Amino acid sequence: MAAAAALGGLGLLRARLRLAAAATSAALGPTGHRAPPLRGGVAAAAALPSAGRSYGSQAKEEEELRVRYLDDEHKGIVVLGLNRSHAKNALSKNLVKMMSKAVDALKSDKKVRTVVLRSEVPGIFCAGADLKERAKMHSSEVSSFVSRARATINELANLPVPTIAAIDGTALGGGLELALACDIRVAASSAKMGLVETKLAIIPGAGGTQRLPRTIGVSLAKELIFSARIVDGEEAKSIGLISHVVEQNEAGDAAYRRALALAREFLPQGPVAMRVAKLAINQGMEVDLVTGLAIEEACYAQTIPTKDRIEGLLAFKEKRPPRYKGE
Repeated sequence: MAAAAALGGLGLLRARLRLAAAATSAALGPTGHRAPPLRGGVAAAAALPSAGRSYGSQAKEEEELRVRYLDDEHKGIVVLGLNRSHAKNALSKNLVKMMSKAVDALKSDKKVRTVVLRSEVPGIFCAGADLKERAKMHSSEVSSFVSRARATINELANLPVPTIAAIDGTALGGGLELALACDIRVAASSAKMGLVETKLAIIPGAGGTQRLPRTIGVSLAKELIFSARIVDGEEAKSIGLISHVVEQNEAGDAAYRRALALAREFLPQGPVAMRVAKLAINQGMEVDLVTGLAIEEACYAQTIPTKDRIEGLLAFKEKRPPRYKGE
């Protein structure tokens, strides 16, 4: 019976390895299409004004989500900017639809190296679901909307490249769930964050009950959700909710600037290695250590035959910066 159990465990491990390899291949799939990069966007991003926040964008003022492909020294960074100033960036049906479309385009674009999610509305990141819109929905529509929002946030979490949430203002309910779906969170010390759904006699429905305890621990996550407590950037950093806290500046974009600097640190690294590393970490965290190590082994094998690996070794030998092409 012990042998049978061992064989069964081995079969399960092999199945998981095949799943990891298949997921890795999917993450490194064919290149999709992307919008052309905006020339001159970088310089303006480095000196971003609080008013307008256009930094060379061609986006129209009425767009609720602005997608910008940065250029020059920031080439490879894509910025998703929430822009519903009249509704504090609350998640409406239209905004969720736009986000889903944008994320779908990003996931197959090998030229995208890092995604930064930020707000273009001063003082606010995202106030959660648009409750005014929801009040007009039929109960069946509410269920459908929550499912769509949850799916979109999951799509963001599953992007193969690093994602950074720049929280320069309030992030409540679905807004914090959106940030929790990102790999890294950076916040201004003055920012306010919380899962406050229990005040409305509901619970977080877009991943909050699962991602918050995985981020800060089960007991503390329960405490914050049960109390609907709101924390500032300093406390968020102390409990591990965010990775970096910065003092807000006059322009109101300190977290975004820090996120952009962090994204620049990722750009020189091997694109394939970055995608596979994220995959190995994400899948490994959901299983036991032995299985996780097997997933790491399967993912590592995906980096051996790449042109980027050859370039990396050659650049090291020649003592020069590598010129990776994501192959």
